[in-house]
Amino acid sequence: MSQNLLNFIFIGLSFALYITIAFRSRAGSTKEYYTAGGGVSPFANGMATAADWMSAATFISMAGAVAISGYDASRFLMGWTGGFVLLTVLMVPYLRKFNKATVPDFIGDRYYSRLARAVAVVCAIFICMTYIMGQMRGVGVVFSQLFGIGIPAGVLVGAGIVFFYAGLGGMKGITYTQVAQYCVMAFSYTIPAIFIAMALTGNVIPQLGLIGQFTAGGEAVPFLEKLNRINTELGFSEYTSGKLSPINMFCITAALMCGTAGLPHVIVRFFTVKDVRAVRKSACWTLGFIAVIYLTAPTIGAFSRVNLIQKLNGTSYAEAPSWFADFEKTGQMAWVDKNGDGRIQYFGPGKSEAGTYSVFQGKGPTYPGSDAPESQLTGVHGQRLLANKADDSNPNELWFGNDIMVMANPYMAGLPMWVTALLMAGCIAAALSTAAGLLLVLSTSISHDLMKKIIKPDLSDREEVAYARVASFVALAVAAYFGINPPSAFIAKTVAFAFGLAASSFFPTLLMGIFSSRVNRAGGIAGMIAGITFTSAYIVYFQFLGGTSDQYFFGITPEGIGCLGMLINFAVTGMVSAVTARPPEAIREMVDNIHIPTGAGAAKEHDFEI
Repeated sequence: MSQNLLNFIFIGLSFALYITIAFRSRAGSTKEYYTAGGGVSPFANGMATAADWMSAATFISMAGAVAISGYDASRFLMGWTGGFVLLTVLMVPYLRKFNKATVPDFIGDRYYSRLARAVAVVCAIFICMTYIMGQMRGVGVVFSQLFGIGIPAGVLVGAGIVFFYAGLGGMKGITYTQVAQYCVMAFSYTIPAIFIAMALTGNVIPQLGLIGQFTAGGEAVPFLEKLNRINTELGFSEYTSGKLSPINMFCITAALMCGTAGLPHVIVRFFTVKDVRAVRKSACWTLGFIAVIYLTAPTIGAFSRVNLIQKLNGTSYAEAPSWFADFEKTGQMAWVDKNGDGRIQYFGPGKSEAGTYSVFQGKGPTYPGSDAPESQLTGVHGQRLLANKADDSNPNELWFGNDIMVMANPYMAGLPMWVTALLMAGCIAAALSTAAGLLLVLSTSISHDLMKKIIKPDLSDREEVAYARVASFVALAVAAYFGINPPSAFIAKTVAFAFGLAASSFFPTLLMGIFSSRVNRAGGIAGMIAGITFTSAYIVYFQFLGGTSDQYFFGITPEGIGCLGMLINFAVTGMVSAVTARPPEAIREMVDNIHIPTGAGAAKEHDFEI
């Protein structure tokens, strides 16, 4: 049985399971569509939240970042896990006590304003659309490798699948589908890590292997020392050393952390359980389930870097492993023979070597089936070429996408075919689970918070769900376009932008709305607008309008600018609230009420508006 056939069998069985669950759990009312009826158990919701949280950026891209960046990639580990603690302690118990279906619902009532609700809807759309771009990119990467097609076609295939089970089942269908997806992800992530840890370190526990001895090839040296030595010999900096500036590292980590606590698609997951006590139990389960993946990701990243260098560096292209050609065909790897010796050479910028290097030049990535002439697609050895991937500043001849490292790892390690097939199923589950959750938040923000609460209050339940499904289709079409043409080809970087937007808009507004009865509607509205406008403008300028790195404000990259946007939000909200009228007495009582952790009593709605 071939590897491709086994991949299709594993993925086909997992899809059959997801679609069956979505069909049997399809929503029959708006309450089931938005919050799964509020009757999900803490254990099941913890598993579903973990699946929703562990997106393609976590499952595919984070380990790739660890493989390439080493220590610097810890910003993702610290930011995303630390942020979930903030979310658990500072946000969800109080929001659940308020007993609303969406984040704009809370903001609209807490800030007693339809305008506040409308601004929150716009922020939710910005955040979720940016996030789902990264997920659709992940879907495209996985499906392109699975079917041997380009990433654009892979995005379109995945988009159709997401729309089917997200639009059909709503939150109820997504919740129980994500329980199954978490199980697939957990097994598919940990089993390959165990196999590779045993091969490289002789240790069955990957985490202990990472800090233990490297034993492959008869050596016995600390694994991280071996990895540092490999890096420095090839001209890279030490794997365990940091290259980002301290201020940039801090800002990125803070933006990821606070953005996590403001993500609407994660917050809404805790509205699906019965009461506040169930919220806290669910959060504990979620942290445990997340730990399984997050404690394994650094080991996969480090192991894959060792495997890549040992399997490819110095190898004749004619004798390269068969899997390398498979990744070439889909544009995930490329080799340019700069010195004409027919060997794949992987060097860092610190490696100097005499010789003349001919650099392949082109106008963009070229793939099989494109309009580019054949001379731009293949080199003299028959290798597949990618334009603009060669750099004449160093002799490095190998290019590979960060996001491919997790999928390439079992091939590089020579693992059994069923392990590789299981990993492919897990990659798809990771991308689709989060994409479905984001799609639901987008659709509910439009149908419930915009149409029902602002534009057309007399909307029936049936019409509201219909609007949600139409909104899902439109949002997914836009997300698919940006999945094909993303702000960054690196999934984790695109997703980091979404966290920056959440940190600069929702996090301060929710936090002050929960804990300060002095913050009023004028302050909340002004703060959200100021925070998200600054952050989005910074990202757009440097990602789309030609801004250069020497123009960064204090060296802060677009990934971390959400931290500064968050501080602007806090400052604007506080100052505007201080010079304008206090909130009505009923709103102050409502704020005091949600601090009392007894049951899930609903706060009263008020009809104040600007």
